[in-house]
Amino acid sequence: MTVKHRAAIDELVSYKPGRAPVAGRPQVKLSSNEMPFGPLPTVLDAISHAAATLNRYPDFHRVELTEALARRHDVDPSQVVVDNGSGALLQVLASVIAGPGDEILYAWRAFESYPIVTAVSGATAVAVPLDDQYAHDLPAMAAAITDRTRMVIICNPNNPTGTVVSRVELEKLLDALPDDVLVVLDEAYQDFVTDLSSPCGIDLVGERPNVAVLRTFSKAYGLAGLRVGYCVTRPETADLIRKSIVGFSVSTLAQAGALASLAPESAVELKRRIGHVVAERTRVTDELIHLGVPVVPSQANFVFMPMPDGPAMAAAFEERGVILRAYGTDGLRMTIGATEENDRFLTLAAELLRRS
Repeated sequence: MTVKHRAAIDELVSYKPGRAPVAGRPQVKLSSNEMPFGPLPTVLDAISHAAATLNRYPDFHRVELTEALARRHDVDPSQVVVDNGSGALLQVLASVIAGPGDEILYAWRAFESYPIVTAVSGATAVAVPLDDQYAHDLPAMAAAITDRTRMVIICNPNNPTGTVVSRVELEKLLDALPDDVLVVLDEAYQDFVTDLSSPCGIDLVGERPNVAVLRTFSKAYGLAGLRVGYCVTRPETADLIRKSIVGFSVSTLAQAGALASLAPESAVELKRRIGHVVAERTRVTDELIHLGVPVVPSQANFVFMPMPDGPAMAAAFEERGVILRAYGTDGLRMTIGATEENDRFLTLAAELLRRS
C-alpha cells in the first residue's frame, strides 16, 4: 500500500549528484563542479569561532549576511534572501510563483533540478532545446511563451554546457514577456565569466520588475559543504520567498563562513583562485581541441564535450582513476580541478578521447 500522492511525482527522475571517489582508491573527482581548494583561511577561522555557539539557534533572519550581500551588490537588504543553497531558493520560487495549470519554461539540457522543482510545484514543464552551439535558444524560448507561462529559468552560464547568453538577446526575451512573468537568472557560475557580452543579472534587477537572480557560495567561494545561496530581486518578490522558506535553514556555521568569504581580506585569495580556474579552463580546452576532441567553449568552471558515448567514456576514465560526469548520449563534463588533477585528466584524454 502506497500513501496517496500527486501522480506527477511518480514521473520524476531523481537528481543524481556527481560520483564520489570510492574509499581506498586513488581517484580524482572532477564530476561535481566543486572548487579544488578548501575554504579560505579566514573562513575556517570564522567557522571555528562560530562552532562554540552551536547550542544556540542560528540567526533566523540571516541579518548580518543579508546586509553584507546588499552592500556587496549595492541593493537594499529588502531585496536579498539567503537560504541553504540557490537550489532551495529555486524550489521555493517555483512553488510560490507557479502551480497546477501554469507553465515553467527552461532550456534543455540545463541544470537537472529544473524539471524536479517544476514537477514539485505542480506546474507543467516546457523545455526548449539548446541551439546548435549548446546555448540557450532565447528566440525559441520567447516563441514558447503562452498565457500560462509563470516563470522562465535562464541558467547563465549554463550547466552542463558552460555557454552564456548575451545581454542583447536576454533583453529581447525580457521585452517579449509580460511584466508579471518571473525570469529567474541562475548565476551559480557567474564568478568565472570573462565574456563581456554576457550580463550581470543583478544589474537587471534594478531595471526590470520581474527578474530574480540566484547566486551561491558553493562554487567560486568553495563552500559547497555548508550550503549557502541567495536571491537578489525586487522587495515584493523577496517577501514571497521569505514567507515560504523553512525557518533556521541556514546554519550558524554556514552564515559565519559565507560572511567571512565576503570580507575584504578574503578578496585577493578569492581572485587568485578564480584566476586559476579560468587559466586552467583555457589550457584544458586548448589541449582537448589539439587532440581533436569536440569541446563547447565554457564560461564556467567546467568543460563540456559533446559525444554520444559519454557514459562509456566516463566509465573508462573512472576505471583509470578520474571521475567525470556523463549526460546520457549528450556528452561528458569535466570540472576544472587543481593543475595536477587536470594534467591527469589530459593524459587519459590523449589515450581515450583523441580524435586527431
